[in-house]
Amino acid sequence: MYELKEINIIRDYMLRADQTLAVAESVTSGHIQAALSRAENALRFFQGGITAYNLGQKYRHLQVEPIHAIANNAVSERIAMEMADHVCTLFKSDWGIGITGYAAPAPEFLVEEPYAFYSFSFRGKNLEVRKISAPQKSPWEIQQFYTEEIIREFASTIV
Repeated sequence: MYELKEINIIRDYMLRADQTLAVAESVTSGHIQAALSRAENALRFFQGGITAYNLGQKYRHLQVEPIHAIANNAVSERIAMEMADHVCTLFKSDWGIGITGYAAPAPEFLVEEPYAFYSFSFRGKNLEVRKISAPQKSPWEIQQFYTEEIIREFASTIV
């Protein structure tokens, strides 16, 4: 289900560098955590993660700024960055990945095409944030697509 090539690149880097990784997810609903857990010896580098699906949980556990989050339905570059930064603190990890977005159109928020923002953080300092657009597929397939893209991008970032 998840491509092991990039997962193993992440594992090898983390073990060589003696570093750890944690994930804060929303739109992917735990898929990134599941993918990383497939690595042999994941226990040695993967601290775990949190799926904070709604604004209240993002605020409570990941300290996203609530006024900005309310104004943007908790989907923005800033929210992804805050999620990645604060998951490092929450899990005492070196690296953090944060992702928030839409896996289906949301007309009530003027979202016609699914998209997400993701961010990578190192020791609580944001390194990058990007927007990713999804192909027209089912929400589950879009979650898979986001997961594979994030894993691939993270692997290329740390190498």
